[in-house]
Amino acid sequence: MYDAVSDEYCYPGTTVLRNKLDLRDAEELSAFEAEVSDVRADEELPVGGLDFLHFKVIHHHLFQDVYEWAGEARTVRISKGNSMFCYPENIGSEAQKLFSQLERDSFLKGLSSKDFAGKSAHSLSELNAIHAFREGNGRAQLSFFLLLADRAGYPIDLNEFDPEAFLDAMIASFEGDEGPLAQAIGNLIER
Repeated sequence: MYDAVSDEYCYPGTTVLRNKLDLRDAEELSAFEAEVSDVRADEELPVGGLDFLHFKVIHHHLFQDVYEWAGEARTVRISKGNSMFCYPENIGSEAQKLFSQLERDSFLKGLSSKDFAGKSAHSLSELNAIHAFREGNGRAQLSFFLLLADRAGYPIDLNEFDPEAFLDAMIASFEGDEGPLAQAIGNLIER
């Protein structure tokens, strides 16, 4: 669960996010959110320019059935454990830097598998640090990454995906070590 300061996204006096079904139990909301976003992730993802707008459209696609604010950048400060994510007032400018770099890097096309894994790990790490949304960042990041990899010519084999190991690699990257994330991505590239 995220920590937030003055969180208008939650029902008063709780840490349960306001949602379209008015679910007030955190576990029930979490189960509904996972089920619905998994179904949406199996659908064709929205097309776009692999920019911040496209990333927000992907988030909206995944969470449109759960949250009114799906696809909108968050307006509150959040942290998880000791990790403080990008302040909301900086999300737009930090996202612009990241997505502009991806564009300058030709969206990672034409790289060796090793270089693709390293550069995409860096991009994914930065996207995670921005943490643009109040909830659903990991699922939106994974969906965006799958599109990025596909367009760059590196299809990903999700049969090799270990969510727990990938999360640990994401945490390590947040703490400055992108090596485990690059290794995890390298292991997912179809050979």
